[in-house]
Amino acid sequence: MSCNFLPIAALTVLLIAGSSARATVVHDLGIVGETYPVQEPDIIAELQQKAASAQDPALFERMKTYQPPELQQLPPATADRTFLVDMTYTLDRDIMDADGRVIYPRGYTFNPLDYISFPGGLVVINAEDPSQVRWFTRSPYFENHQARLLISGGLAADLIETLQRPIYYLTEDIAGRLQLAAVPSVVVQHEDRLQVREFYLAPEAQEKSDEGK
Repeated sequence: MSCNFLPIAALTVLLIAGSSARATVVHDLGIVGETYPVQEPDIIAELQQKAASAQDPALFERMKTYQPPELQQLPPATADRTFLVDMTYTLDRDIMDADGRVIYPRGYTFNPLDYISFPGGLVVINAEDPSQVRWFTRSPYFENHQARLLISGGLAADLIETLQRPIYYLTEDIAGRLQLAAVPSVVVQHEDRLQVREFYLAPEAQEKSDEGK
């Protein structure tokens, strides 16, 4: 089974400005001296190998039903809505170098989107709602594999099997940072901000979709 449904650090680093240490990644210092390829094994591949070698049916079942305790559940959208989210963050402490000199003072303000691009965007749905899953499979985001799919409810393992693509859980910190309030939602970069679009799925459309199953 894929471990892709686990929350990913890279996504959190981009969306959550909760650690002021991130501000040190503002300037490219270039490469000094000889470089060598990374020798450490890929952590996801290593976990998959250990899970496979353990041959533990109970562990396998727990992985299938795993949900993070900080999963953020969201209600269905009641109307189409679009708004922008400013990702600007202000440091709450001084950032110092190895010699104790302040390189970024407390109060320094920066926007991660000035330094990091956000291709593909995010799509957030409730996997327990069949109409939202169908909406996603019929949307242009389904064919765009740069778009990251997050779920606010349901089991990621089941959806991974159905859609054959990585699935991530929507956690409270990510939902709060993006001001997400309803699903389905799509988050894309709009210049130096993130644009959030909520989509209302009309009940009649849901009923027709259910009749055609």
